[in-house]
Amino acid sequence: MVLKQYYLGCLAHASYLIADEASGTAAVVDPQRDVEQYLDDAARLGCRIGHVFLTHFHADFVAGHLELREREGAAIHLGARARAEYTFTAMADGDSVQLGEVRLIVLETPGHSPESISILVSDPGEPVDPYAVLSGDTLFIGDVGRPDLRGALGWSAEELGGMLYDSLHRKLAHLPDDTLVYPAHGAGSLCGKKLSTDTVSTIGIQRAYNYALAPMTRERFIETITADLPDAPAYFTYDAVLNARERPTLEQALERELRPLTLDQTLELHENGAQVLDTRDAAKFEAAHLKGSINVGLGGSYATWCGTLLDPEKPIVLIAEPGREVEAATRLGRIAFDTVAGYLAGGMESLSDNPNLVDRIERITAASLAEQLSSPAPPLLVDVRAPGEWEQERIDVAVNVPLSRLPERLDSLPRDRQIVVHCASGYRSAIAAGLLERAGFADVADLVGGLGAWASRL
Repeated sequence: MVLKQYYLGCLAHASYLIADEASGTAAVVDPQRDVEQYLDDAARLGCRIGHVFLTHFHADFVAGHLELREREGAAIHLGARARAEYTFTAMADGDSVQLGEVRLIVLETPGHSPESISILVSDPGEPVDPYAVLSGDTLFIGDVGRPDLRGALGWSAEELGGMLYDSLHRKLAHLPDDTLVYPAHGAGSLCGKKLSTDTVSTIGIQRAYNYALAPMTRERFIETITADLPDAPAYFTYDAVLNARERPTLEQALERELRPLTLDQTLELHENGAQVLDTRDAAKFEAAHLKGSINVGLGGSYATWCGTLLDPEKPIVLIAEPGREVEAATRLGRIAFDTVAGYLAGGMESLSDNPNLVDRIERITAASLAEQLSSPAPPLLVDVRAPGEWEQERIDVAVNVPLSRLPERLDSLPRDRQIVVHCASGYRSAIAAGLLERAGFADVADLVGGLGAWASRL
């Protein structure tokens, strides 16, 4: 048996290939939308991917089940409670798929979502049965899936929280101690609260150290897992619904999207409501960028922040470092933002003869900021980190406006005073600075190095 984990850092997403080389059969669980890596690895093993499982309708990315169906003819498997536009096999408790000697057995584990399943991997050649559980978003390493992401679809957090209690305490917690736990997400995912950086564990370790598996009443469990949940990006419901629908494949979307645009075409699209997304590093964006564009750099949580701040229904024009246009569009495609109208040919170089179209954002050092804050007319310092970060450590005079809430809080900020934004390192604050500038704030600056630079300035 081959059981391989693929970890996509920018979405903190884990997917899996399970293959039986002797029989030449394979399955993929929770694939990302660009599926080439699974196909390549299966081919090297001499296997065909005949099955693809979704442990649930993911909210934070669009899965590659339709891509594997189109490329390999893979049969799609969903939980018995799932409803979808495409043909699939509904899997209830105890239903299984055989891959040669390897058996994949489904447990219905609702809670994070009503249709959630976990998949037991049973192999006669392994000393533990089941050898592993692919737990989706039901059980994470050190955490569990949040139960509040289906509110827009009619499910309350309390209702799903009760289901999650049963799934964990009556099913998963009773698996053998040595059963490996392979979840669908790790640290950084907003599908839980405090996920571990580890990407594999065992049931025994989770029973001992995961707070959600500790003995407690159902009521206490629901109270615990629904407390202090981070903001869910706006695109989560959009993606969860889309994962149940028939839609174009990523390959089809990219064929339509990846066309070069002249500067005139870019300006016309922008004037007609297109979103101009600059994907370069923060320092380059702030040094020079097209007026009205915003920055979400490819070097950070690009897809998550694009999904949080962009409108999936409006066209997107990309500005990227030459050669990185495909990457920028593909990573948008992973969250089903398939409205890319094209990219500015030549990137920022195409603006070299049009300085009137270029804006800049001041970058201020920690030492300079300290001087300005002690002046008779100090700037307003805006901390765009999450509330939990703010509560742990902050600059005393700063006000907290989390980046995810900034667009709705613009009217609360003064337009007759300089605003200096900061985050932990500078990634989110560059996004915030671009949003403020686009909204008409005339005097915006970004603290270079963020809170870390401020703390080490002395």
